[in-house]
Amino acid sequence: MNCNTAGKTDRRERRVPVMLRGATVMEGFRESLFDAANRAGMTPNEFCLQAAAEKLKRAGRDFSGVFQPGDIAEVR
Repeated sequence: MNCNTAGKTDRRERRVPVMLRGATVMEGFRESLFDAANRAGMTPNEFCLQAAAEKLKRAGRDFSGVFQPGDIAEVR
């Protein structure tokens, strides 16, 4: 999958794993996360990565990666 910025880079980036472990949350948060991810048609991991990507975009970070054009709302 390509990010909407992937065509703007001159170099090819390599794929690397993201190991997110050790997080502990309250049961209600976990249920809400799994429910929202299910409603969006994605895994909880994909949902969390998309949320992180949206936050990074809002902070002005530019990156390529796992997202298709339109997956991340444009920041105004």
